[in-house]
Amino acid sequence: MDPTRLFPELQFQFARSGGSGGQNVNKVATKAELYFDIPNSAVLSDEEKAVLLEKLVTKVTTEGVLVLYHQTERTQLGNREKVTEKFYQLIRKAFEKEKPRKATRPTKASREEKLAQKKKRGAVKEQRKRVDFD
Repeated sequence: MDPTRLFPELQFQFARSGGSGGQNVNKVATKAELYFDIPNSAVLSDEEKAVLLEKLVTKVTTEGVLVLYHQTERTQLGNREKVTEKFYQLIRKAFEKEKPRKATRPTKASREEKLAQKKKRGAVKEQRKRVDFD
């Protein structure tokens, strides 16, 4: 899936942002907000929409709109480029297949080391006990 084909469906809004910029921050709306309506996308298939809604659940509104923002740059153009790149990376990562985990067993040395650590810790705790003089 090529994320760059989604560009026509991206919507941008700009707002005033904090951070560096001096008085410029108070006058110019440089914070870039990106909106992508996943359920109403004409470019994505139903399966792709389901994958995005599942994997990006923390970044999606209840209506299914993906919202991202960037505000560290001093210009609208810089923030727009950064938020767009962030969007593309997020989409690419959402469609990556996870490598299956290969089950492994602990080595004999690691098991012995774990037992040695447990013995040592038990000895330390044993030293803390009250001494019975009877």
